Amino acid sequence: MLYPKPQYKKKRKQHKPSILHEKNGTCYLCIKLYQDYRIHPVVHEHHIFGGNPGRQISEAEGLKVYLCLNHHINGPEAVHNNQELMRILQEDGQSAYESLYGHAAFMGKFGRNYLEEEQ
Repeated sequence: MLYPKPQYKKKRKQHKPSILHEKNGTCYLCIKLYQDYRIHPVVHEHHIFGGNPGRQISEAEGLKVYLCLNHHINGPEAVHNNQELMRILQEDGQSAYESLYGHAAFMGKFGRNYLEEEQ
């Protein structure tokens, strides 16, 4: 007599929602730069701090925003093509995280201060 194999459910990680922006169809940068609150048919989730460890930490801590296609990957104003806009997101992300958990917690997680002015 054969016994059926036990069924295992894959554990799903519970991620925090964004601490900067709600997923409601609006683009974070459209609102911040142009006060444009239009609903976009497609918004992409953008993790503020990239790289291998930074992306997972951003996901786990809610450091993500929702961007329209023009501000995410297409064109000169896309954060993946524009270092100035990426820096704005990093500064906003650090400010929001520090307002909740403090500067020491941010430095412990990321090890870099994005609020200092570059010299």
